[in-house]
Amino acid sequence: MALRRVSRALLSVSDKTGLVDFARGLAECGIDLISTGGTRKALADAGLRVRDISEVTGFPEMLDGRVKTLHPLVHGGLLAIRDNPQHMATCKEHNIGLIDLVVVNLYPFEQTLAKAGSTPEEIIENIDIGGPSMLRSASKNFHDVAVVIDPADYTDVLKEVREQGGTTLATRQKLAAKAFARTANSDAAIAGWFAAQAGEMFPPTLNLSFRRRSPLRYGENPHQQAAFYVEPNANFPCVATAEVLQGKELSYNNLLDLDSALNLVREFAEPAAVVLKHSNPCGAAVAATLVEAFENAWAGDPLSAFGGIIGCNREVDEATARRIIADKRFVECVIAPGFSASGLDVLKAKTNMRLLRTGPLTATASRLDFRRIDGGLLVQERDLPADDFKNVTVKTKREPSAAELADLKFAWRVCKHVKSNAIVLAKGGMVVGVGAGQMSRVFAVQQSAQKAGERRRGSVLASDAFFPFPDNVEEAAKVGVTAIAQPGGSVKDADSIAACDQHNIAMAFTGVRHFRH
Repeated sequence: MALRRVSRALLSVSDKTGLVDFARGLAECGIDLISTGGTRKALADAGLRVRDISEVTGFPEMLDGRVKTLHPLVHGGLLAIRDNPQHMATCKEHNIGLIDLVVVNLYPFEQTLAKAGSTPEEIIENIDIGGPSMLRSASKNFHDVAVVIDPADYTDVLKEVREQGGTTLATRQKLAAKAFARTANSDAAIAGWFAAQAGEMFPPTLNLSFRRRSPLRYGENPHQQAAFYVEPNANFPCVATAEVLQGKELSYNNLLDLDSALNLVREFAEPAAVVLKHSNPCGAAVAATLVEAFENAWAGDPLSAFGGIIGCNREVDEATARRIIADKRFVECVIAPGFSASGLDVLKAKTNMRLLRTGPLTATASRLDFRRIDGGLLVQERDLPADDFKNVTVKTKREPSAAELADLKFAWRVCKHVKSNAIVLAKGGMVVGVGAGQMSRVFAVQQSAQKAGERRRGSVLASDAFFPFPDNVEEAAKVGVTAIAQPGGSVKDADSIAACDQHNIAMAFTGVRHFRH
């Protein structure tokens, strides 16, 4: 068990949650308390007997508090190996008192970085030096010293000290691992900020830091273990920051689909709803009201919508909530900026349905996408900008009508969120057919038309990438498509334009490709 008694503790924290009660418990166990600056004042004000760090080192805090614990009388007391006679002799010779417990949490660098209006000077001053140094010294010597960085651990540590007179090796090792993870997180955030200041989107070394939110029941399949990790400074509306209001535990696949649904409806300023399955929209719509947008989104492909994920960009009101559960519809999850009180009451009747509230939607703050491959990581800019059609050029003799142009713009934004090869048919502000993830673009056109049925006549078509041959236009003409949006850029563009002219189809080039592999 390798119990180590705790006789002296050093406390220096920025987050003072639970600090006084923890320190009082230590003092009641006969443990001497040493502290610094604001932490010492908080303890003294609470009536605790606590020595200032300057009494230990013989030096005052200096340079506006930048130097206070960086001293051999501190780090010698942390790093000395108790079972090493030479170490103990050196400590005796130099009057180094042993420190058995370190309670430190770092300056709030990440919080300062995330706070609007923080200046570079404020950010730099929140780079902790002494804190990480003490954490590393204590953690390296975990065989003898316990280190506590998280107020959530105060209760268990104090219980062990009270019951056993000290800390066990298992506890110290667990706490050391947590401390090293914390210093790694801090260093990654600092390195990222300095890289950003230097204008490096892709620095020579990429340091990523994510914190485990929760284990998951399993991954994509029941035989795969999984967990959910979040960015420490994620402070914008997204799945990671959403409040779960009710429902069963979220699964790995739920989280993927919720993220896809939210990012699609985020594209639109008008009320929008999406029904999503397996990271692809099977229905999506915009309308004057959310309830109308939802009904049209569900009508896009009611068969595929069964067991789907619902995403909305407006508060879910009672009318929309009633339609979500109407006709024994089975919905896995609903994610939205909010839910009205009456809307929430309606949806709570379905106790297993997961409900997530994000708060008012804003643009995502995540700039980079990451994709793991064996032996490496692919990193790219996110495909964030919503295409506003300002730079669209009409290539055919016939211009699209105002209604066709509105539908093309809508279909183009939806198509961006469909797996490649992607084709979206839309009419009247709603998706009527989707061809997703096909190896052949012609087959994607055929698949979308099959999904649309008779609604394909008079619809518009969006393609995530250019038409390599005019056969795509021929297929679209067969099913009654009247207008097409595609990036352009094929050596066969002229043939596709000619085919459109032959069938009186308007075609616009966006100049932007939206592959989603």
